[in-house]
Amino acid sequence: MKIIMLGAPGAGKGTQAKRLAEKFTIPHISTGDIFRANIKNGTELGKKAKGYMDQGLLVPDELVVDLVVDRIKQADCEKGYILDGFPRTIPQAEALDNALKAIDEKVDFAVNVEVPDSDIVSRMSGRRACLNCGATYHVVTIPTKVEGICDTCGSEIVLREDDKPETVLKRLEIYHNQTQPLIDYYTKQGILKEVDGRKNMTDTFEDILEVLGK
Repeated sequence: MKIIMLGAPGAGKGTQAKRLAEKFTIPHISTGDIFRANIKNGTELGKKAKGYMDQGLLVPDELVVDLVVDRIKQADCEKGYILDGFPRTIPQAEALDNALKAIDEKVDFAVNVEVPDSDIVSRMSGRRACLNCGATYHVVTIPTKVEGICDTCGSEIVLREDDKPETVLKRLEIYHNQTQPLIDYYTKQGILKEVDGRKNMTDTFEDILEVLGK
């Protein structure tokens, strides 16, 4: 089963992707993980990607697709995989489709975790992170035992720049401009499945299993 996860930043698609990967015993693949692994291992593709990243440039679509296709050709992807955070744009989606077609494969489902912007701003502005050990919390749903102090290491927890309302709104604007068209793209292919991401994580997961027919 080959699945693409769609959804705005903060919609919870990453969490659901991990749960699906565990459920079906298939890899959860994010482009960030692919970049890090290739750069760490000093692969040819990793060196190319690092060259762009070191200059503060976006890695070109062709190279991103090459990295993704290289990853999904590995043995652990034989039964399928879940792509999280890729594709982000129509050109990336088209390049991925063409690359998969060349190896006689195709995406089975694109799952969109739908959450209104106002809910996402509320969710993300409530997040808190420990910059020391990396633990994450939420002032409403996952509060710390002592307000403002990390349960794990006792350091102060903070609202990251990425999670501030003004930053979240900018990220959502980029998402709607670039990634929203993918919903139409996969609808036309007849593989889009939508779920309500406002529910709790378990109910959303059950809904995803239902739309996948599992």
